[in-house]
Amino acid sequence: MATDLTIPLDDELDAELNRLAQLTQRSKSDLVREMVRRGAELEALRLARRRLTPFAERAGYLTDEDFWRAFS
Repeated sequence: MATDLTIPLDDELDAELNRLAQLTQRSKSDLVREMVRRGAELEALRLARRRLTPFAERAGYLTDEDFWRAFS
């Protein structure tokens, strides 16, 4: 079920969305939907990383390089 959402935008953000909409020939709503979707996915990845970091550290993976070195 779709939900409408109304949020206030400052003039600068509104102008940027208008500019992007024109350049991409898409609606502002379509752009914002995609941005919210990507933001939600990024936040889910951040949360997963935060939950998994203690396990990785206990296994000796202290940096991203440690991890990629082991699995490359």
